[in-house]
Amino acid sequence: MTDDLESWPTGRLLSTAARLVEQAWESTLRAHGLTHAGLVALHTIADGPRSQREIARACRVTDQTMSRTVEHLERSGFATRTVDPADERRMRVRITESGYELYRAMIELERTDAQPTAVVSDPATLRSLLIELVRSAQR
Repeated sequence: MTDDLESWPTGRLLSTAARLVEQAWESTLRAHGLTHAGLVALHTIADGPRSQREIARACRVTDQTMSRTVEHLERSGFATRTVDPADERRMRVRITESGYELYRAMIELERTDAQPTAVVSDPATLRSLLIELVRSAQR
């Protein structure tokens, strides 16, 4: 497979590289008792409690998916759920101290992890090119 990489279209190379980076990051998160969805949910509640529906909307997932994610975060001690005093039918999700510590540690690790660019001679240029590629796709 790797011997014909030179002939691969750029899109396939980018897609494969993205999957490899994503798999490595998911492995790191799993080692800390998190999933990507859990990290995104923690990010959403890091500033303060929100309803499960608000978190699901912010994460662009279904309420059911977020319910499972929040259950995992709660079992792991990273979040708590309480009844919303303004509407007793709604649950508010709050990050715990240990959840916040883990969230900050993962964000810092994500910012400083050189693994995806360790083999690149100029990581800043690669990053700039990727940013431009994403920006152009959003236009």
